Amino acid sequence: MSIQDAYLQKRVSAADAVCQVRNGDLIIVPTGVGEPPTLLTALSEQRRDFMDVKVAQILAMRKYAYIDPQTVDHVRHVAFFYGAATRAGGQAGWIDFIPNYFSEIPAQIERGQIPADVVFSMASPMDAHGYFSISLGTDYTLAAIAKARAVVLEVNPNVPFAFGNCHVHISQVTALVESSEPVLEVGLPKIGPVQEAIGKYVADMIDDGSTLQIGYGGIPDAVVMQLTHKHDLGIHTEMIGDGILTLVESGAVTNRRKNYLPGKMVATFALGSNKLYRFMDRNPALEIHPVDFTNTPELAGQNDKLIAINATLQIDLLGQCGSESLGSSPYSGTGGQSDFVRAANRSRGGKAFIVLPSTAKNDSISRIVPVLSPGTHVSTSKNDINYVVTEYGVAQLRGKSAGQRARELIGIAHPNFRGELTAQAQRMGIPI
Repeated sequence: MSIQDAYLQKRVSAADAVCQVRNGDLIIVPTGVGEPPTLLTALSEQRRDFMDVKVAQILAMRKYAYIDPQTVDHVRHVAFFYGAATRAGGQAGWIDFIPNYFSEIPAQIERGQIPADVVFSMASPMDAHGYFSISLGTDYTLAAIAKARAVVLEVNPNVPFAFGNCHVHISQVTALVESSEPVLEVGLPKIGPVQEAIGKYVADMIDDGSTLQIGYGGIPDAVVMQLTHKHDLGIHTEMIGDGILTLVESGAVTNRRKNYLPGKMVATFALGSNKLYRFMDRNPALEIHPVDFTNTPELAGQNDKLIAINATLQIDLLGQCGSESLGSSPYSGTGGQSDFVRAANRSRGGKAFIVLPSTAKNDSISRIVPVLSPGTHVSTSKNDINYVVTEYGVAQLRGKSAGQRARELIGIAHPNFRGELTAQAQRMGIPI
């Protein structure tokens, strides 16, 4: 049978494709815009026909009808990382979550710790050799495809065919559906004066020839906007977005001085505009790989001068970062923050930055606190933390004592809270 005949034989309607799902299955879905809207809409429409089906994903982008507290016995979302579509359900308790380091999800799938019965994924059109590219979210999806009983692709001509280890052969596919709607676009976050001030502190500490990992958010993008004059930057990141595209267009990114895959940008998922997705298509300067390739500290840390820029919600005086919950109430997830903090710590000349505004709620709450709020999920530990940046400056914590750390962090807190933080540190017995 020719590959084209195999394609035609496996092409079905979305309603028929969902029939690959069985009661009790766990469906793996890629990160972000790699999620297949036609398939997830069809699953939503048929959700009452199933029992105990779970959909596991990092950062769901759309609130599909199956994300419904009334039908969780039929189909339930299980988050690797919460976003706007799933956060309220997680906080209310009817969406569950699986704690994880992003880099380790493929290994957990391979070892059976996380089931992978079915995969639903977006994919590019098939090439002449029978391969599809799952470029928008390779992450843990490739590992799931190797384990799954059924692999269902949503083939869309707007999905870029990227290079790297992000390809699925027609022989691995159980069923496929076709769609042509535009890939979901995600705009750059707003940058205000606080974000801009933090971005300048970080940008001033990034040397020419550095390799960047840049998370999503206003502060990371504020850093990016101030790097366009740099030279010979490299990219080794989990997410490729429009901020990185801006650096490429400015000429700041050449990847020449990378130690690991020199000459290539490396990422595991994409989140941005249609312009970004077109840039990814058959671009020899970019490779998309699974997350255990991009995020594993031992691999990413092979790049000299690896710069990791990630945000947190709250930090205590020892340097513990609560980046994914508000107290015990979930907000996002660990994602790749810990992966890249550790990678930058391994890198020769590497720098791991944790960034945050000094206050919240119109300067009424300090984000630098004596101890984290009760129940807070610790994302980056006191042993891994290095640079912390607010709009008031930079605290360098790695190798510092508890008292030195407290003094450094109080020095970059909002001035209105420095006296109170000093008094609380003394009451806690911190030698400040």
